[in-house]
Amino acid sequence: MGKKSSSSSVNGWRYRHPRNYLKNTKLLVLTIVSLVAITCLVLDRYTLTREHQVEVSRLNQELTNLLNQLDNVKNRLKGSGVDIQIRAKTREVTEKEVVKDDPLDIERREKVKDAMLHAWTCYEKYAWGQDELQPETKNGVNSFGGLGATLIDSLDTLFIMDLHEQFQRAREWVANSLDFNQDYEASVFETTIRVLGGLLSAYDLSGDKIFLEKARDIADRLLPAWNTPSGIPYNRINLVHGNAHNPRWTRGSSILADSGTEQLEFIALSQRTGDPKYQQKAENVIKELHKTFPVDGLLPIYINPHTGVTSHSTITFGAMGDREMWEASMRGLQSLVRRTTPSSFAYLCEKTGNSHTDKMDELACFVPGMLVLGSSGYGPVEAAKYLSLAEELAWTCYNFYLSTPTKLAGENYFFRAGQDMSLGTSWNILRPETVESLFYLWRFTGNKTYQEWGWNIFQAFERNSRLETGYVGLKDVTTGVRDNMMQSFFLAETLKYLYLLFSPPSLISLDEWVFNTEAHPLRIVTRNLHEKKSLGRLI
Repeated sequence: MGKKSSSSSVNGWRYRHPRNYLKNTKLLVLTIVSLVAITCLVLDRYTLTREHQVEVSRLNQELTNLLNQLDNVKNRLKGSGVDIQIRAKTREVTEKEVVKDDPLDIERREKVKDAMLHAWTCYEKYAWGQDELQPETKNGVNSFGGLGATLIDSLDTLFIMDLHEQFQRAREWVANSLDFNQDYEASVFETTIRVLGGLLSAYDLSGDKIFLEKARDIADRLLPAWNTPSGIPYNRINLVHGNAHNPRWTRGSSILADSGTEQLEFIALSQRTGDPKYQQKAENVIKELHKTFPVDGLLPIYINPHTGVTSHSTITFGAMGDREMWEASMRGLQSLVRRTTPSSFAYLCEKTGNSHTDKMDELACFVPGMLVLGSSGYGPVEAAKYLSLAEELAWTCYNFYLSTPTKLAGENYFFRAGQDMSLGTSWNILRPETVESLFYLWRFTGNKTYQEWGWNIFQAFERNSRLETGYVGLKDVTTGVRDNMMQSFFLAETLKYLYLLFSPPSLISLDEWVFNTEAHPLRIVTRNLHEKKSLGRLI
């Protein structure tokens, strides 16, 4: 009886496999018509439950996949009239009926836009041109050397939210006042993801070449950091003199999360300028890491820039923390998954040598989104496994928020037998990682639960962090005592992901754009054949 069930399942999958639709054009067309009819029937019901809404999203995705299959066989149907008839009907359904802008989504999106406008207006009023705003004291502070970090970080968010007057004023500041000739030791990582990434994104969205010119200027000032024996970059560099080094507290080592995260921006710059030097420097890091890549895919957080050898240090997906390397790392990640008692919250522990610490940073809450993105490269069984893990981890991250009196998450959590989770470091600095993952989960599954979670987090920010003079973090999520800093990533990431969470998927489509570490969307450019063979399509 068990064998019979297994056989039925296999045969069922055989008839659902896209390859078989291609072999039978009539079956493909009939299937599309059936899916259209089912979709229309479901959409005509106005009292959809959450389960029905998820089903509509699934049917719509399957319909889109079949339309892509239809494109491959349309030449067989040329002259028959069938292709034209079906295409017209399916376009009508997918564009006019399935992709609807929910009134509740519109309302929530406008609330997030209002939050962005409030944050930006306060920045303009009290800290214009400086790196970050201190709302409590109504002044700016140059925490990144006076590079206008909040302004550059906000460019693409302003553009995406149609705040064009504000965008234009920011553009004029970039053109006339932004000066990278600062005798300042910049973080290569922070400057890359915030400034270089922000400028490239503004260029891709607007087409304004001033942003590309400025992006090239700052990249040229950062590039000497890669001039090490191994090609692993130093983490700090003087923007005037080009002197690069690592901070003392790393004891000469480079930080893996810095060195292994800067490829996207430098590859994008080479693609847009035609100058290969940026891409070559950045990709060499991946090649160097590949030489000593461990079987479990888990590299510690420190690496020697002279030898390219990793040091004995913590393995973590939290702070400081090609396909073959990806798959190895994902197998290693699974070895770090633990579950609490009594509630069975999934979490990622930290590893140092052979010992493990039952601790997880809120910073590691980007992992669910990463897993969702990565799952698309696997077959159905493996993809479902990684999606399930992503959903479990996202539930844990959401409970980081639910577990505090302010409903805002602390910086990290510890897990002890019988206690589920307990708060570690108690501050909240407006971080985006959880809402980032909720955005990806919603985009891939269509499950509105993730929108509800995101809305609850947004409301908690509004209750606890909004002042007349901007937004601030909390020194303690248990008491609600505030700090005095509006982090630039609140405008660049947190509010942008929340806005997109309530926007149609066509706005910054994941088929056309890829987000960098600071949530700056870069347009995907297909790489040439030689590059694909060497390292695959990174962007």
